[in-house]
Amino acid sequence: MSGPSPNGRGGIGRGAKVALVSLGCPKNLVDLQVAASALREAGFDVGVPEADADAILVNTCAFIESARAEAVDAIEEACSRKHARGRRGRGGPAVIVSGCLPQRYREKVFEACPEVDAAVGVDDLERVPEVVRAAIDRAAAGAAPLDAVTRGPSTRLFTAAEPWFVLTPGPYAYLKIGEGCRHACAFCAIPGIRGRLRSRPQATLVEEARALVGHGIRELDVIAQDVTSYGRDLRDGTSLAGLLRALDALPGEFRIRMLYGHPAGLTDELLETVAGCRRVVPYFDIPIQHASPAVLRAMDRRDTVAEVPRMAARIRARVPEAVVRTTCLVGFPGETAAMFDELLRFVKEARFDHLGAFAFSSEEGTKADRMPGKVPARTAEARRRRLMEAQARIVAETLEGLVGTEATALLEAPPAEPGAPWTARTERQAPDDIDGVTYVRGLGAKARPGDFVRVRIAGHTDYDLVADPA
Repeated sequence: MSGPSPNGRGGIGRGAKVALVSLGCPKNLVDLQVAASALREAGFDVGVPEADADAILVNTCAFIESARAEAVDAIEEACSRKHARGRRGRGGPAVIVSGCLPQRYREKVFEACPEVDAAVGVDDLERVPEVVRAAIDRAAAGAAPLDAVTRGPSTRLFTAAEPWFVLTPGPYAYLKIGEGCRHACAFCAIPGIRGRLRSRPQATLVEEARALVGHGIRELDVIAQDVTSYGRDLRDGTSLAGLLRALDALPGEFRIRMLYGHPAGLTDELLETVAGCRRVVPYFDIPIQHASPAVLRAMDRRDTVAEVPRMAARIRARVPEAVVRTTCLVGFPGETAAMFDELLRFVKEARFDHLGAFAFSSEEGTKADRMPGKVPARTAEARRRRLMEAQARIVAETLEGLVGTEATALLEAPPAEPGAPWTARTERQAPDDIDGVTYVRGLGAKARPGDFVRVRIAGHTDYDLVADPA
């Protein structure tokens, strides 16, 4: 993880050193940036290695079981440093758990990890400095842990004190435009954790974007639980299309990408805006979840039944150069073999540029958890593999068709050794290896992270591209 790590500034932190551990999605990472910015303002030294820290802040995800297991492993690893230091005659670091896990399972966090010194929820980001300070004091005194979790679904919005403070490893940053969700999908626990849709004011977002670009960010990745719902709660005409136009008008050399939309929010105005904005890359990340009307209705996604069959074709008709990414959920309760085959046929016909597939995981507190007709886990996983095998063939054909074409790549990481290629991303590739990367060979010594370079595609691996300067 990268990002500034200045010396302490005095105040409540008194120069105490805090290590950061980020788990889960980019939306979680933005929360950690807000907390880290507050820590910096309070005088803490932020972003130090865990081995040198007075406190370790573990920001967690609790969306599905695998995410919870990863969080518990990370918490236990942080707690183990107390014992390691004790053997060397030093007091161990305080361990603070934040994010979705304590928000959803507060009591279980302390039960499963009794050496945790404090827990703080998703609505308490501005309290993180005082909680960390208290946790350090409690750890030194061997006192009981601090429970600083505001109960219930989230209701608040936050803006970082230093909007240019980012923890992403490259010249890109996430612009979180809202919190919560206006949908109530039967399988999803997020509304119970993150609450209802709350959109951030457009003016605040534009100024945050201006600060990020001014500090060298070259790709703004617009994120929310559902970006296409942006502004619906404000009832003043605010919309994603309007926000994109405002961001597009900012000065500087950068590009804009949207992540995580909803098929029902894909309006004609939005398509026309993407087609007309010079900085907005024609990249559409719209999870369909399924293609069978029966399954979509069971998922409480009835508003997508009419949209899903025509979505990819409709996007490409309005934006011919569009790259379309989606996500599918297989093994939902009641999904028959015939319903899965309907999804498989649709994926083969739609030929999505990128596709991720997940096997259904029953989540406590969701409607789907109480549904009959559970699909055996082995069957669900077999269906997921079949879907991804079909998608792999589509991707191979798509990437082969790109050989010989040109694209603009954003340089991110220099070669690990002389003569090796740079790691970069074209417009068709989202950050964090979601869609693979582009390896650019033969760049000169003047190349720098954040440069935009025109390249010619020379080849590919399973999911990555290989390119030379054009």
